Amino acid sequence: MSGGAEPCPVRVEDVAAFERDGVVCLRGVLSRAWLERMAGPLERELAAARSADLSAMSRRLEGRGEEGVGRFVAGTDHWRHDADFRAFAALSPLPRIAAALLRSEAAYLYEDSVLVKEPGTREVTRFHQDMGYFHVAGEQVCTTWCPLDRVTADSGALRYVRGSHRQPRLFKPNLFVVPVEIPGTEGESLPDVDADPDGFDLVSFDLEPGDVAVHHARTLHGAFPNASTRRRRAISVRYCGDDACYRIRAGAPRKPHHDRVRDGDPLGDADCPRVWPGQRSRDGA
Repeated sequence: MSGGAEPCPVRVEDVAAFERDGVVCLRGVLSRAWLERMAGPLERELAAARSADLSAMSRRLEGRGEEGVGRFVAGTDHWRHDADFRAFAALSPLPRIAAALLRSEAAYLYEDSVLVKEPGTREVTRFHQDMGYFHVAGEQVCTTWCPLDRVTADSGALRYVRGSHRQPRLFKPNLFVVPVEIPGTEGESLPDVDADPDGFDLVSFDLEPGDVAVHHARTLHGAFPNASTRRRRAISVRYCGDDACYRIRAGAPRKPHHDRVRDGDPLGDADCPRVWPGQRSRDGA
């Protein structure tokens, strides 16, 4: 299952679509073995105190009761303490895919995330732009989104504003489940896509396990609630390319190592390691 063992699944037309639309869907690029390997670690992370119940946060901020039966749970940086997540981020086809789409010689791991909407989760993921949360600058920055379940609009599919990455605009990050900007952050206020969806060029993909959606860090995107009876489990991994460097953004959530770097510092340290080209796994990963 090494990311370097198979030919790169990214076609010329995939790169063109990514550059034109700011998002591309790649079909069947992750093996069943990778998906099966990550199912258990994902459940462990859901049960850990590190994961956040975003449904509970939404109810608290909006003053709502316990309506609904599902919940939206998320966490980040699982690769730092879990060997399976580290292998998935570094040794699966994902870093090679990211490098190819970014037209980059190298891929650097910025972070990973678990994003699970249980059946009956009423919370939408509000439209946002990843770059506002990231302490990096550059054009070669992307997010891969890898479902472990079949995903459709009724179970929480993502929606993307096609072409929004082409405008060099930075938007203030929000709290994901409520349209509240994080205080003290940089950038413009986000447009209200949900209020006028017909005014934006929206695209969404039905995904099967093994499919991967990849979007640029400036692409506006959000997700539906999960009104289905199916789980919506996904792992997201974010990568940077050759032209990316550290850029500390005021107000955005920091990781511990961000206190040790300065604007313009290169990536490639232990906290943002190069994962493509990388070494092949010896344990079947």
